[in-house]
Amino acid sequence: MVEIHPSGCSVYVALLHHSMRDKNGMIVTTAVTNLDIHDIARSSRTYGVKGYFLVNPLEEQQRVVQRIIGHWQGPAGRDYNPDRADAFERVRIVSWFQDAMAEIEAREGKKPEVLATSARCPEGMRWKTWGDARREISQPGRPKVVVFGTGWGMTDAFLRDVDAVLDPILPEQESGYNHLSVRSAVAIALDRLLGAR
Repeated sequence: MVEIHPSGCSVYVALLHHSMRDKNGMIVTTAVTNLDIHDIARSSRTYGVKGYFLVNPLEEQQRVVQRIIGHWQGPAGRDYNPDRADAFERVRIVSWFQDAMAEIEAREGKKPEVLATSARCPEGMRWKTWGDARREISQPGRPKVVVFGTGWGMTDAFLRDVDAVLDPILPEQESGYNHLSVRSAVAIALDRLLGAR
């Protein structure tokens, strides 16, 4: 199992379900979706991501995630699809983003650098290009956690508090539509950061 970028630092993924914005700008907790758990776990395993944290404080949502993880890591799921079981080994459900940060710091011995993603371009953020992030990941250094949001995105307060926000994923030709599924955005982001060139 690959647990570190071959020539560089450890990479983690976090998917936030709280605190997210809804379409009216209100702060909400979004629901976990089965496809996001599966597909992001598979992308994370493919690209050697060390851990995938689902962040949701609602106990009922946590029980759903634990039931899904338990199925694929149990005998029936492991026998049916060992590859899926392997991908699910790196999935963790935590209540708060700070819990994920604490786990990474305990595991790595140093506080991770937080790289957020956003489809918007809010002002006043510290921005980082994909190329710069890729170069940093390819060198030994602080672990990185790449953070993705759900709903209508992360709050500006959260984005201002991270180490850097990565450039939005955009088509070369403006389409007038910018609403990728988060699992698609994760796959694109991991390929930009960790994919073959």
